[in-house]
Amino acid sequence: MNLDQTKQRMEGAIDALRKEFSGLRTGRASANLLDSVHVDAYGSSMPLNQVGNVNVPEPRLLTIQVWDAGLAKAVEKAIRDAGLGLNPQPDGQLIRVPVPELSQERRVELVKIAGKYAESARIAVRNVRRDAMDEIKKQKTGSEDEQKSQSEKVQKLTDDCIKKIDETLAHKEKEISHV
Repeated sequence: MNLDQTKQRMEGAIDALRKEFSGLRTGRASANLLDSVHVDAYGSSMPLNQVGNVNVPEPRLLTIQVWDAGLAKAVEKAIRDAGLGLNPQPDGQLIRVPVPELSQERRVELVKIAGKYAESARIAVRNVRRDAMDEIKKQKTGSEDEQKSQSEKVQKLTDDCIKKIDETLAHKEKEISHV
């Protein structure tokens, strides 16, 4: 049983959670806010950052400098249709995206979404733990004490990862509520 591989898989779930959290709008402008936006360009769907530069010139404003002027309309449409509640304002190849204040209802909704993301990450960590425990049980070599020791190490790793997920969630909830 490879404990390093198990740890790497569990930390992968935490990294995925942080990436999902970076896309949750907190009322402050962040270039990560547009990571999930894909633009229909050149006959395929491309991530926004492959058709223009995303900048944060002010705390409540994003700008996208589109490299190809012909794609400005497609970028504007993609942002509008992304379900982020943003209203892009085109100005030639530059698109301004004001980030509005969050309403209290939207904050509550975002906290619930963050909780769902965190629960998905916990489930992913528990699935990695289950796989590791199954691998330990299948081992033909080693005494019962060695297997018990390995099981305890996997459980400690699981507990640590779940704690990190909970801390990350608490930080994000605070960020959403106190912007």
